Amino acid sequence: MTTNFCFLSVGTPKRIGFVSTRFQGTDGVTLEARKWAHVLEGMGHSCYWMAGLLDAPPANSHAAPLAFFNHPEVAEVQRHLFGVTVRSRAVTNRIQALKESLKDELYRFIEKFQIEVLIPENILAIPMHVPLGLAMTEVIAETGLPTIAHHHDFAWERERFVVSAVSDYLRSAFPGGLPGVEHVVINSMAQKELARRCSLSSVVVPNIIDFETPPPGIDDYNRDLRREIGLRDDDHLILQPTRVVQRKGIEHAIELVRRLKEPRARLVISHAAGDEGGAYMAMLQDRIADAGIDVRFIADRVGETRGTDAQGRKIYTLFDVYAHADLVTYPSHFEGFGNAFLEAIYFGKPVVVNSYAVYARDIDPLGFKTIEMSQLVTGETVEQVRTVLHDPALRAEWARDNFALGLKYFSYSVARRKLAARLANLFGEGV
Repeated sequence: MTTNFCFLSVGTPKRIGFVSTRFQGTDGVTLEARKWAHVLEGMGHSCYWMAGLLDAPPANSHAAPLAFFNHPEVAEVQRHLFGVTVRSRAVTNRIQALKESLKDELYRFIEKFQIEVLIPENILAIPMHVPLGLAMTEVIAETGLPTIAHHHDFAWERERFVVSAVSDYLRSAFPGGLPGVEHVVINSMAQKELARRCSLSSVVVPNIIDFETPPPGIDDYNRDLRREIGLRDDDHLILQPTRVVQRKGIEHAIELVRRLKEPRARLVISHAAGDEGGAYMAMLQDRIADAGIDVRFIADRVGETRGTDAQGRKIYTLFDVYAHADLVTYPSHFEGFGNAFLEAIYFGKPVVVNSYAVYARDIDPLGFKTIEMSQLVTGETVEQVRTVLHDPALRAEWARDNFALGLKYFSYSVARRKLAARLANLFGEGV
């Protein structure tokens, strides 16, 4: 008997250049760009990096400090662009000067690595760095380089960008309308808004995780994590795997643990507030004190890689923390997609999720088994959590079914297929 296999053609290997304000740390754009690069390199392509902050190897990256959105010169210009409707001529001149400097950097990057395909990561979507978006647009227009524009957040999705003195620039470059550009968004709502507002077609490539590779578990390194953060083996580790910012809805996780009335329940928050959450953190501390629950902030023990801190204490990765979690809370009010949701599914953990718009439209209909809430922690929510925490067989069933759905809809193979199609559109190679 003859078995026929269907292989996806990826065409001639290309030299692909990723460009953004930063490729460093664990922000969503950086994480998804790394995943795309992993997929593309697995298809035989070569990937190179340009940004203001970089942790890529120097051999395949080009550091351009002016590309970072928090560079002092950039931050000073950006300060005059939003919340007002008129900009001065001096500001315009400064934008143009920064744009020209950044174009020079882009051309150096392209020439240095002989780039054949550009992938601007979010810099043609959200105007956190207007000169960089303008520079990127003009370089695409001048070189005609095939481009896959990967959009994570648009200006119209953020209240702080609604009032603007750069509407002319936003129309021309965020995201612009050049030929030879394949637009990729991460959810169907963005796809519809991009078509309605800009008359641009796009393809949804959702955020992904390597579901083809089993998740790491408890090993010799992370076995002591609970003890190191002050928990016992029989405590319920309820993980909030996000930064402390208002849109993450962490007050709902606090309320949930309060109402559980489980003496062994411990809420563990993995990330810090950064520069966005000072007032919000103060509010959460008040809520925690009123609730009288045990909350552990462990951002000082969680890093991108394993290692030790200045005091010689172990540093764990977020994946180490997931391995120990009994339940994940994800009560966000708004998300562009939802990496923490996918991570919880990948690690086989039950998840409490607020039904934010993208989840309701793009994820919930796929059939994942979760504990859903809608802006409120109800008695039903509390009872569902209590049931799941005390029923290992139910947790195992949910983990099995959810992992299968993750493999089907959010694995690397999904991105591999869709990126091959984007390249085929740009170069005319068959799929």
